[in-house]
Amino acid sequence: MLVNGAVVTGKGAGTAKGRSAEEIDQIRTLLRSRFEELNTEYEEAVAQNHRLRLVEIGDAAGDDQADSGSKTAERDAATSLLKTLLDRRTQAEHAIHRLDEGTYGNCEGCSNPIPVERLEVFPSATTCVNCKQVRERRAS
Repeated sequence: MLVNGAVVTGKGAGTAKGRSAEEIDQIRTLLRSRFEELNTEYEEAVAQNHRLRLVEIGDAAGDDQADSGSKTAERDAATSLLKTLLDRRTQAEHAIHRLDEGTYGNCEGCSNPIPVERLEVFPSATTCVNCKQVRERRAS
C-alpha cells in the first residue's frame, strides 16, 4: 500500500514503528515538500494581502457603501485564506515532528494506528476516524 508514494507493508504498517528507514525517509520527503509548497503559497498570499491593503489605502477616496463593502469582503477573504494556509502549514510541520518522534501514523486520541487509507488522503492526520468524529461532536 502507498502512503503518498511511500510503500507501506507488513504487520503494523500503519505506525511509524512498522516502517523501514527508507519508507520513513520517503514520507518525510513528501511531508517536507508539502510544507514547502504551503509555505511558498502562504508567503505569496501575505504579499498579495499587503498589496491589496496598499491599494485600499490609496484608493479609498470617493468610495460609496458598495465599494466599501466589496473591499471589506476582499479583505475578509484574503484573511481567511491566510489563516487556512497557516493552519495547513502548521499541520504539515506537526506531521514531520511526529514522524521524527516515531508517533506518526498513531492516533493522538487513542494511540491506535490511523488507517493507511486515511493517511493516503490526509497525510497530516493526527487522529483516527472515531476520535475525529468524537472531537467534531463535542465541538458542535
